[in-house]
Amino acid sequence: MIEVKNILVIQTAFIGDAILASSLLEKLHSYFPNASISILVRKGNESIYVGHPFLKEVLIWNKQENKIKNLFGILSQIRKNKYDHVINCHRYASSGFLTGFSGAKHSAGYKENPLSFLFNFNIKHKIGDGSHETERYNQLIEDFTDTKVFKPKLYPSAADLETVKPFQSTPYICMAPASVWFTKQLPVEKWIELCDKINTNSTIYFLGAPGDKELCEQIKERSKHKDIKILAGQLSLLQSATLMKGAKMNYVNDSAPLHLASSVNAPVTAFFTSTVPAFGFGPLSDNSKTLGVERLECRPCGLHGYKACPLGHFKCGHLMHLSSVGNE
Repeated sequence: MIEVKNILVIQTAFIGDAILASSLLEKLHSYFPNASISILVRKGNESIYVGHPFLKEVLIWNKQENKIKNLFGILSQIRKNKYDHVINCHRYASSGFLTGFSGAKHSAGYKENPLSFLFNFNIKHKIGDGSHETERYNQLIEDFTDTKVFKPKLYPSAADLETVKPFQSTPYICMAPASVWFTKQLPVEKWIELCDKINTNSTIYFLGAPGDKELCEQIKERSKHKDIKILAGQLSLLQSATLMKGAKMNYVNDSAPLHLASSVNAPVTAFFTSTVPAFGFGPLSDNSKTLGVERLECRPCGLHGYKACPLGHFKCGHLMHLSSVGNE
């Protein structure tokens, strides 16, 4: 039996991936309540784990400045912490380097990682076989736990609850219209159509990063709905999750807000334009729904999305039917 006292989970990809990695923290704490658990994330993602009750430490790798120097700095810190377990959810060489040379008694990761030969345990990362990414994460610890999969979960603080309280006095809907990738974002016209369908007794809150404010203003200006408030850039990720939890419905793209909703079991409708839920990144909330344009020969056109439609028409966005949503 492998000794489990000091564990490090590595997920240095984007924010949605870091949120999904919380599913491992849930399971590891459940199975090994006395173990010290830490997580390594890229700089910018650490805010989701502020005050997390199961974490001893959040390690941060700054990829944007002095990337290689900081990588060696993180490795030094990992080795100093003497983890007996390192679980790598990332499939790239940098995280493989940290895992392989961590000094841990046991290390696990995916075969697709160029340095997987340095791990004690590795498995194939299979996309498109119907499994969810949280299931694929769980396979990394099946050798010393079991096949049970836990849902991702984040822990907003009492202060986060107080911050969003003023926005919860009346029924409301949350929308997160932006995405890093153009082909993963529902077109502006569709967001306007959706806003116009929302019951006038419900407030619509637009969520997102500071850079999403211009898009939100464009939608608000063209919508007929008279009670739209833009909160993009005003709330932290945990505060946004708190607000989403109390919403009648949350409308999101296949992007980070989708996973934010899952982390607090908030009701969510997710629009999949160029991607598909079968990739394994769909919502996990009890009340969840996905929409996409079926029977398009060009869909899906890629796993992560593009800055523009490869064929120039973006039918997966423009042909999206909204007749079944927006009745709140």
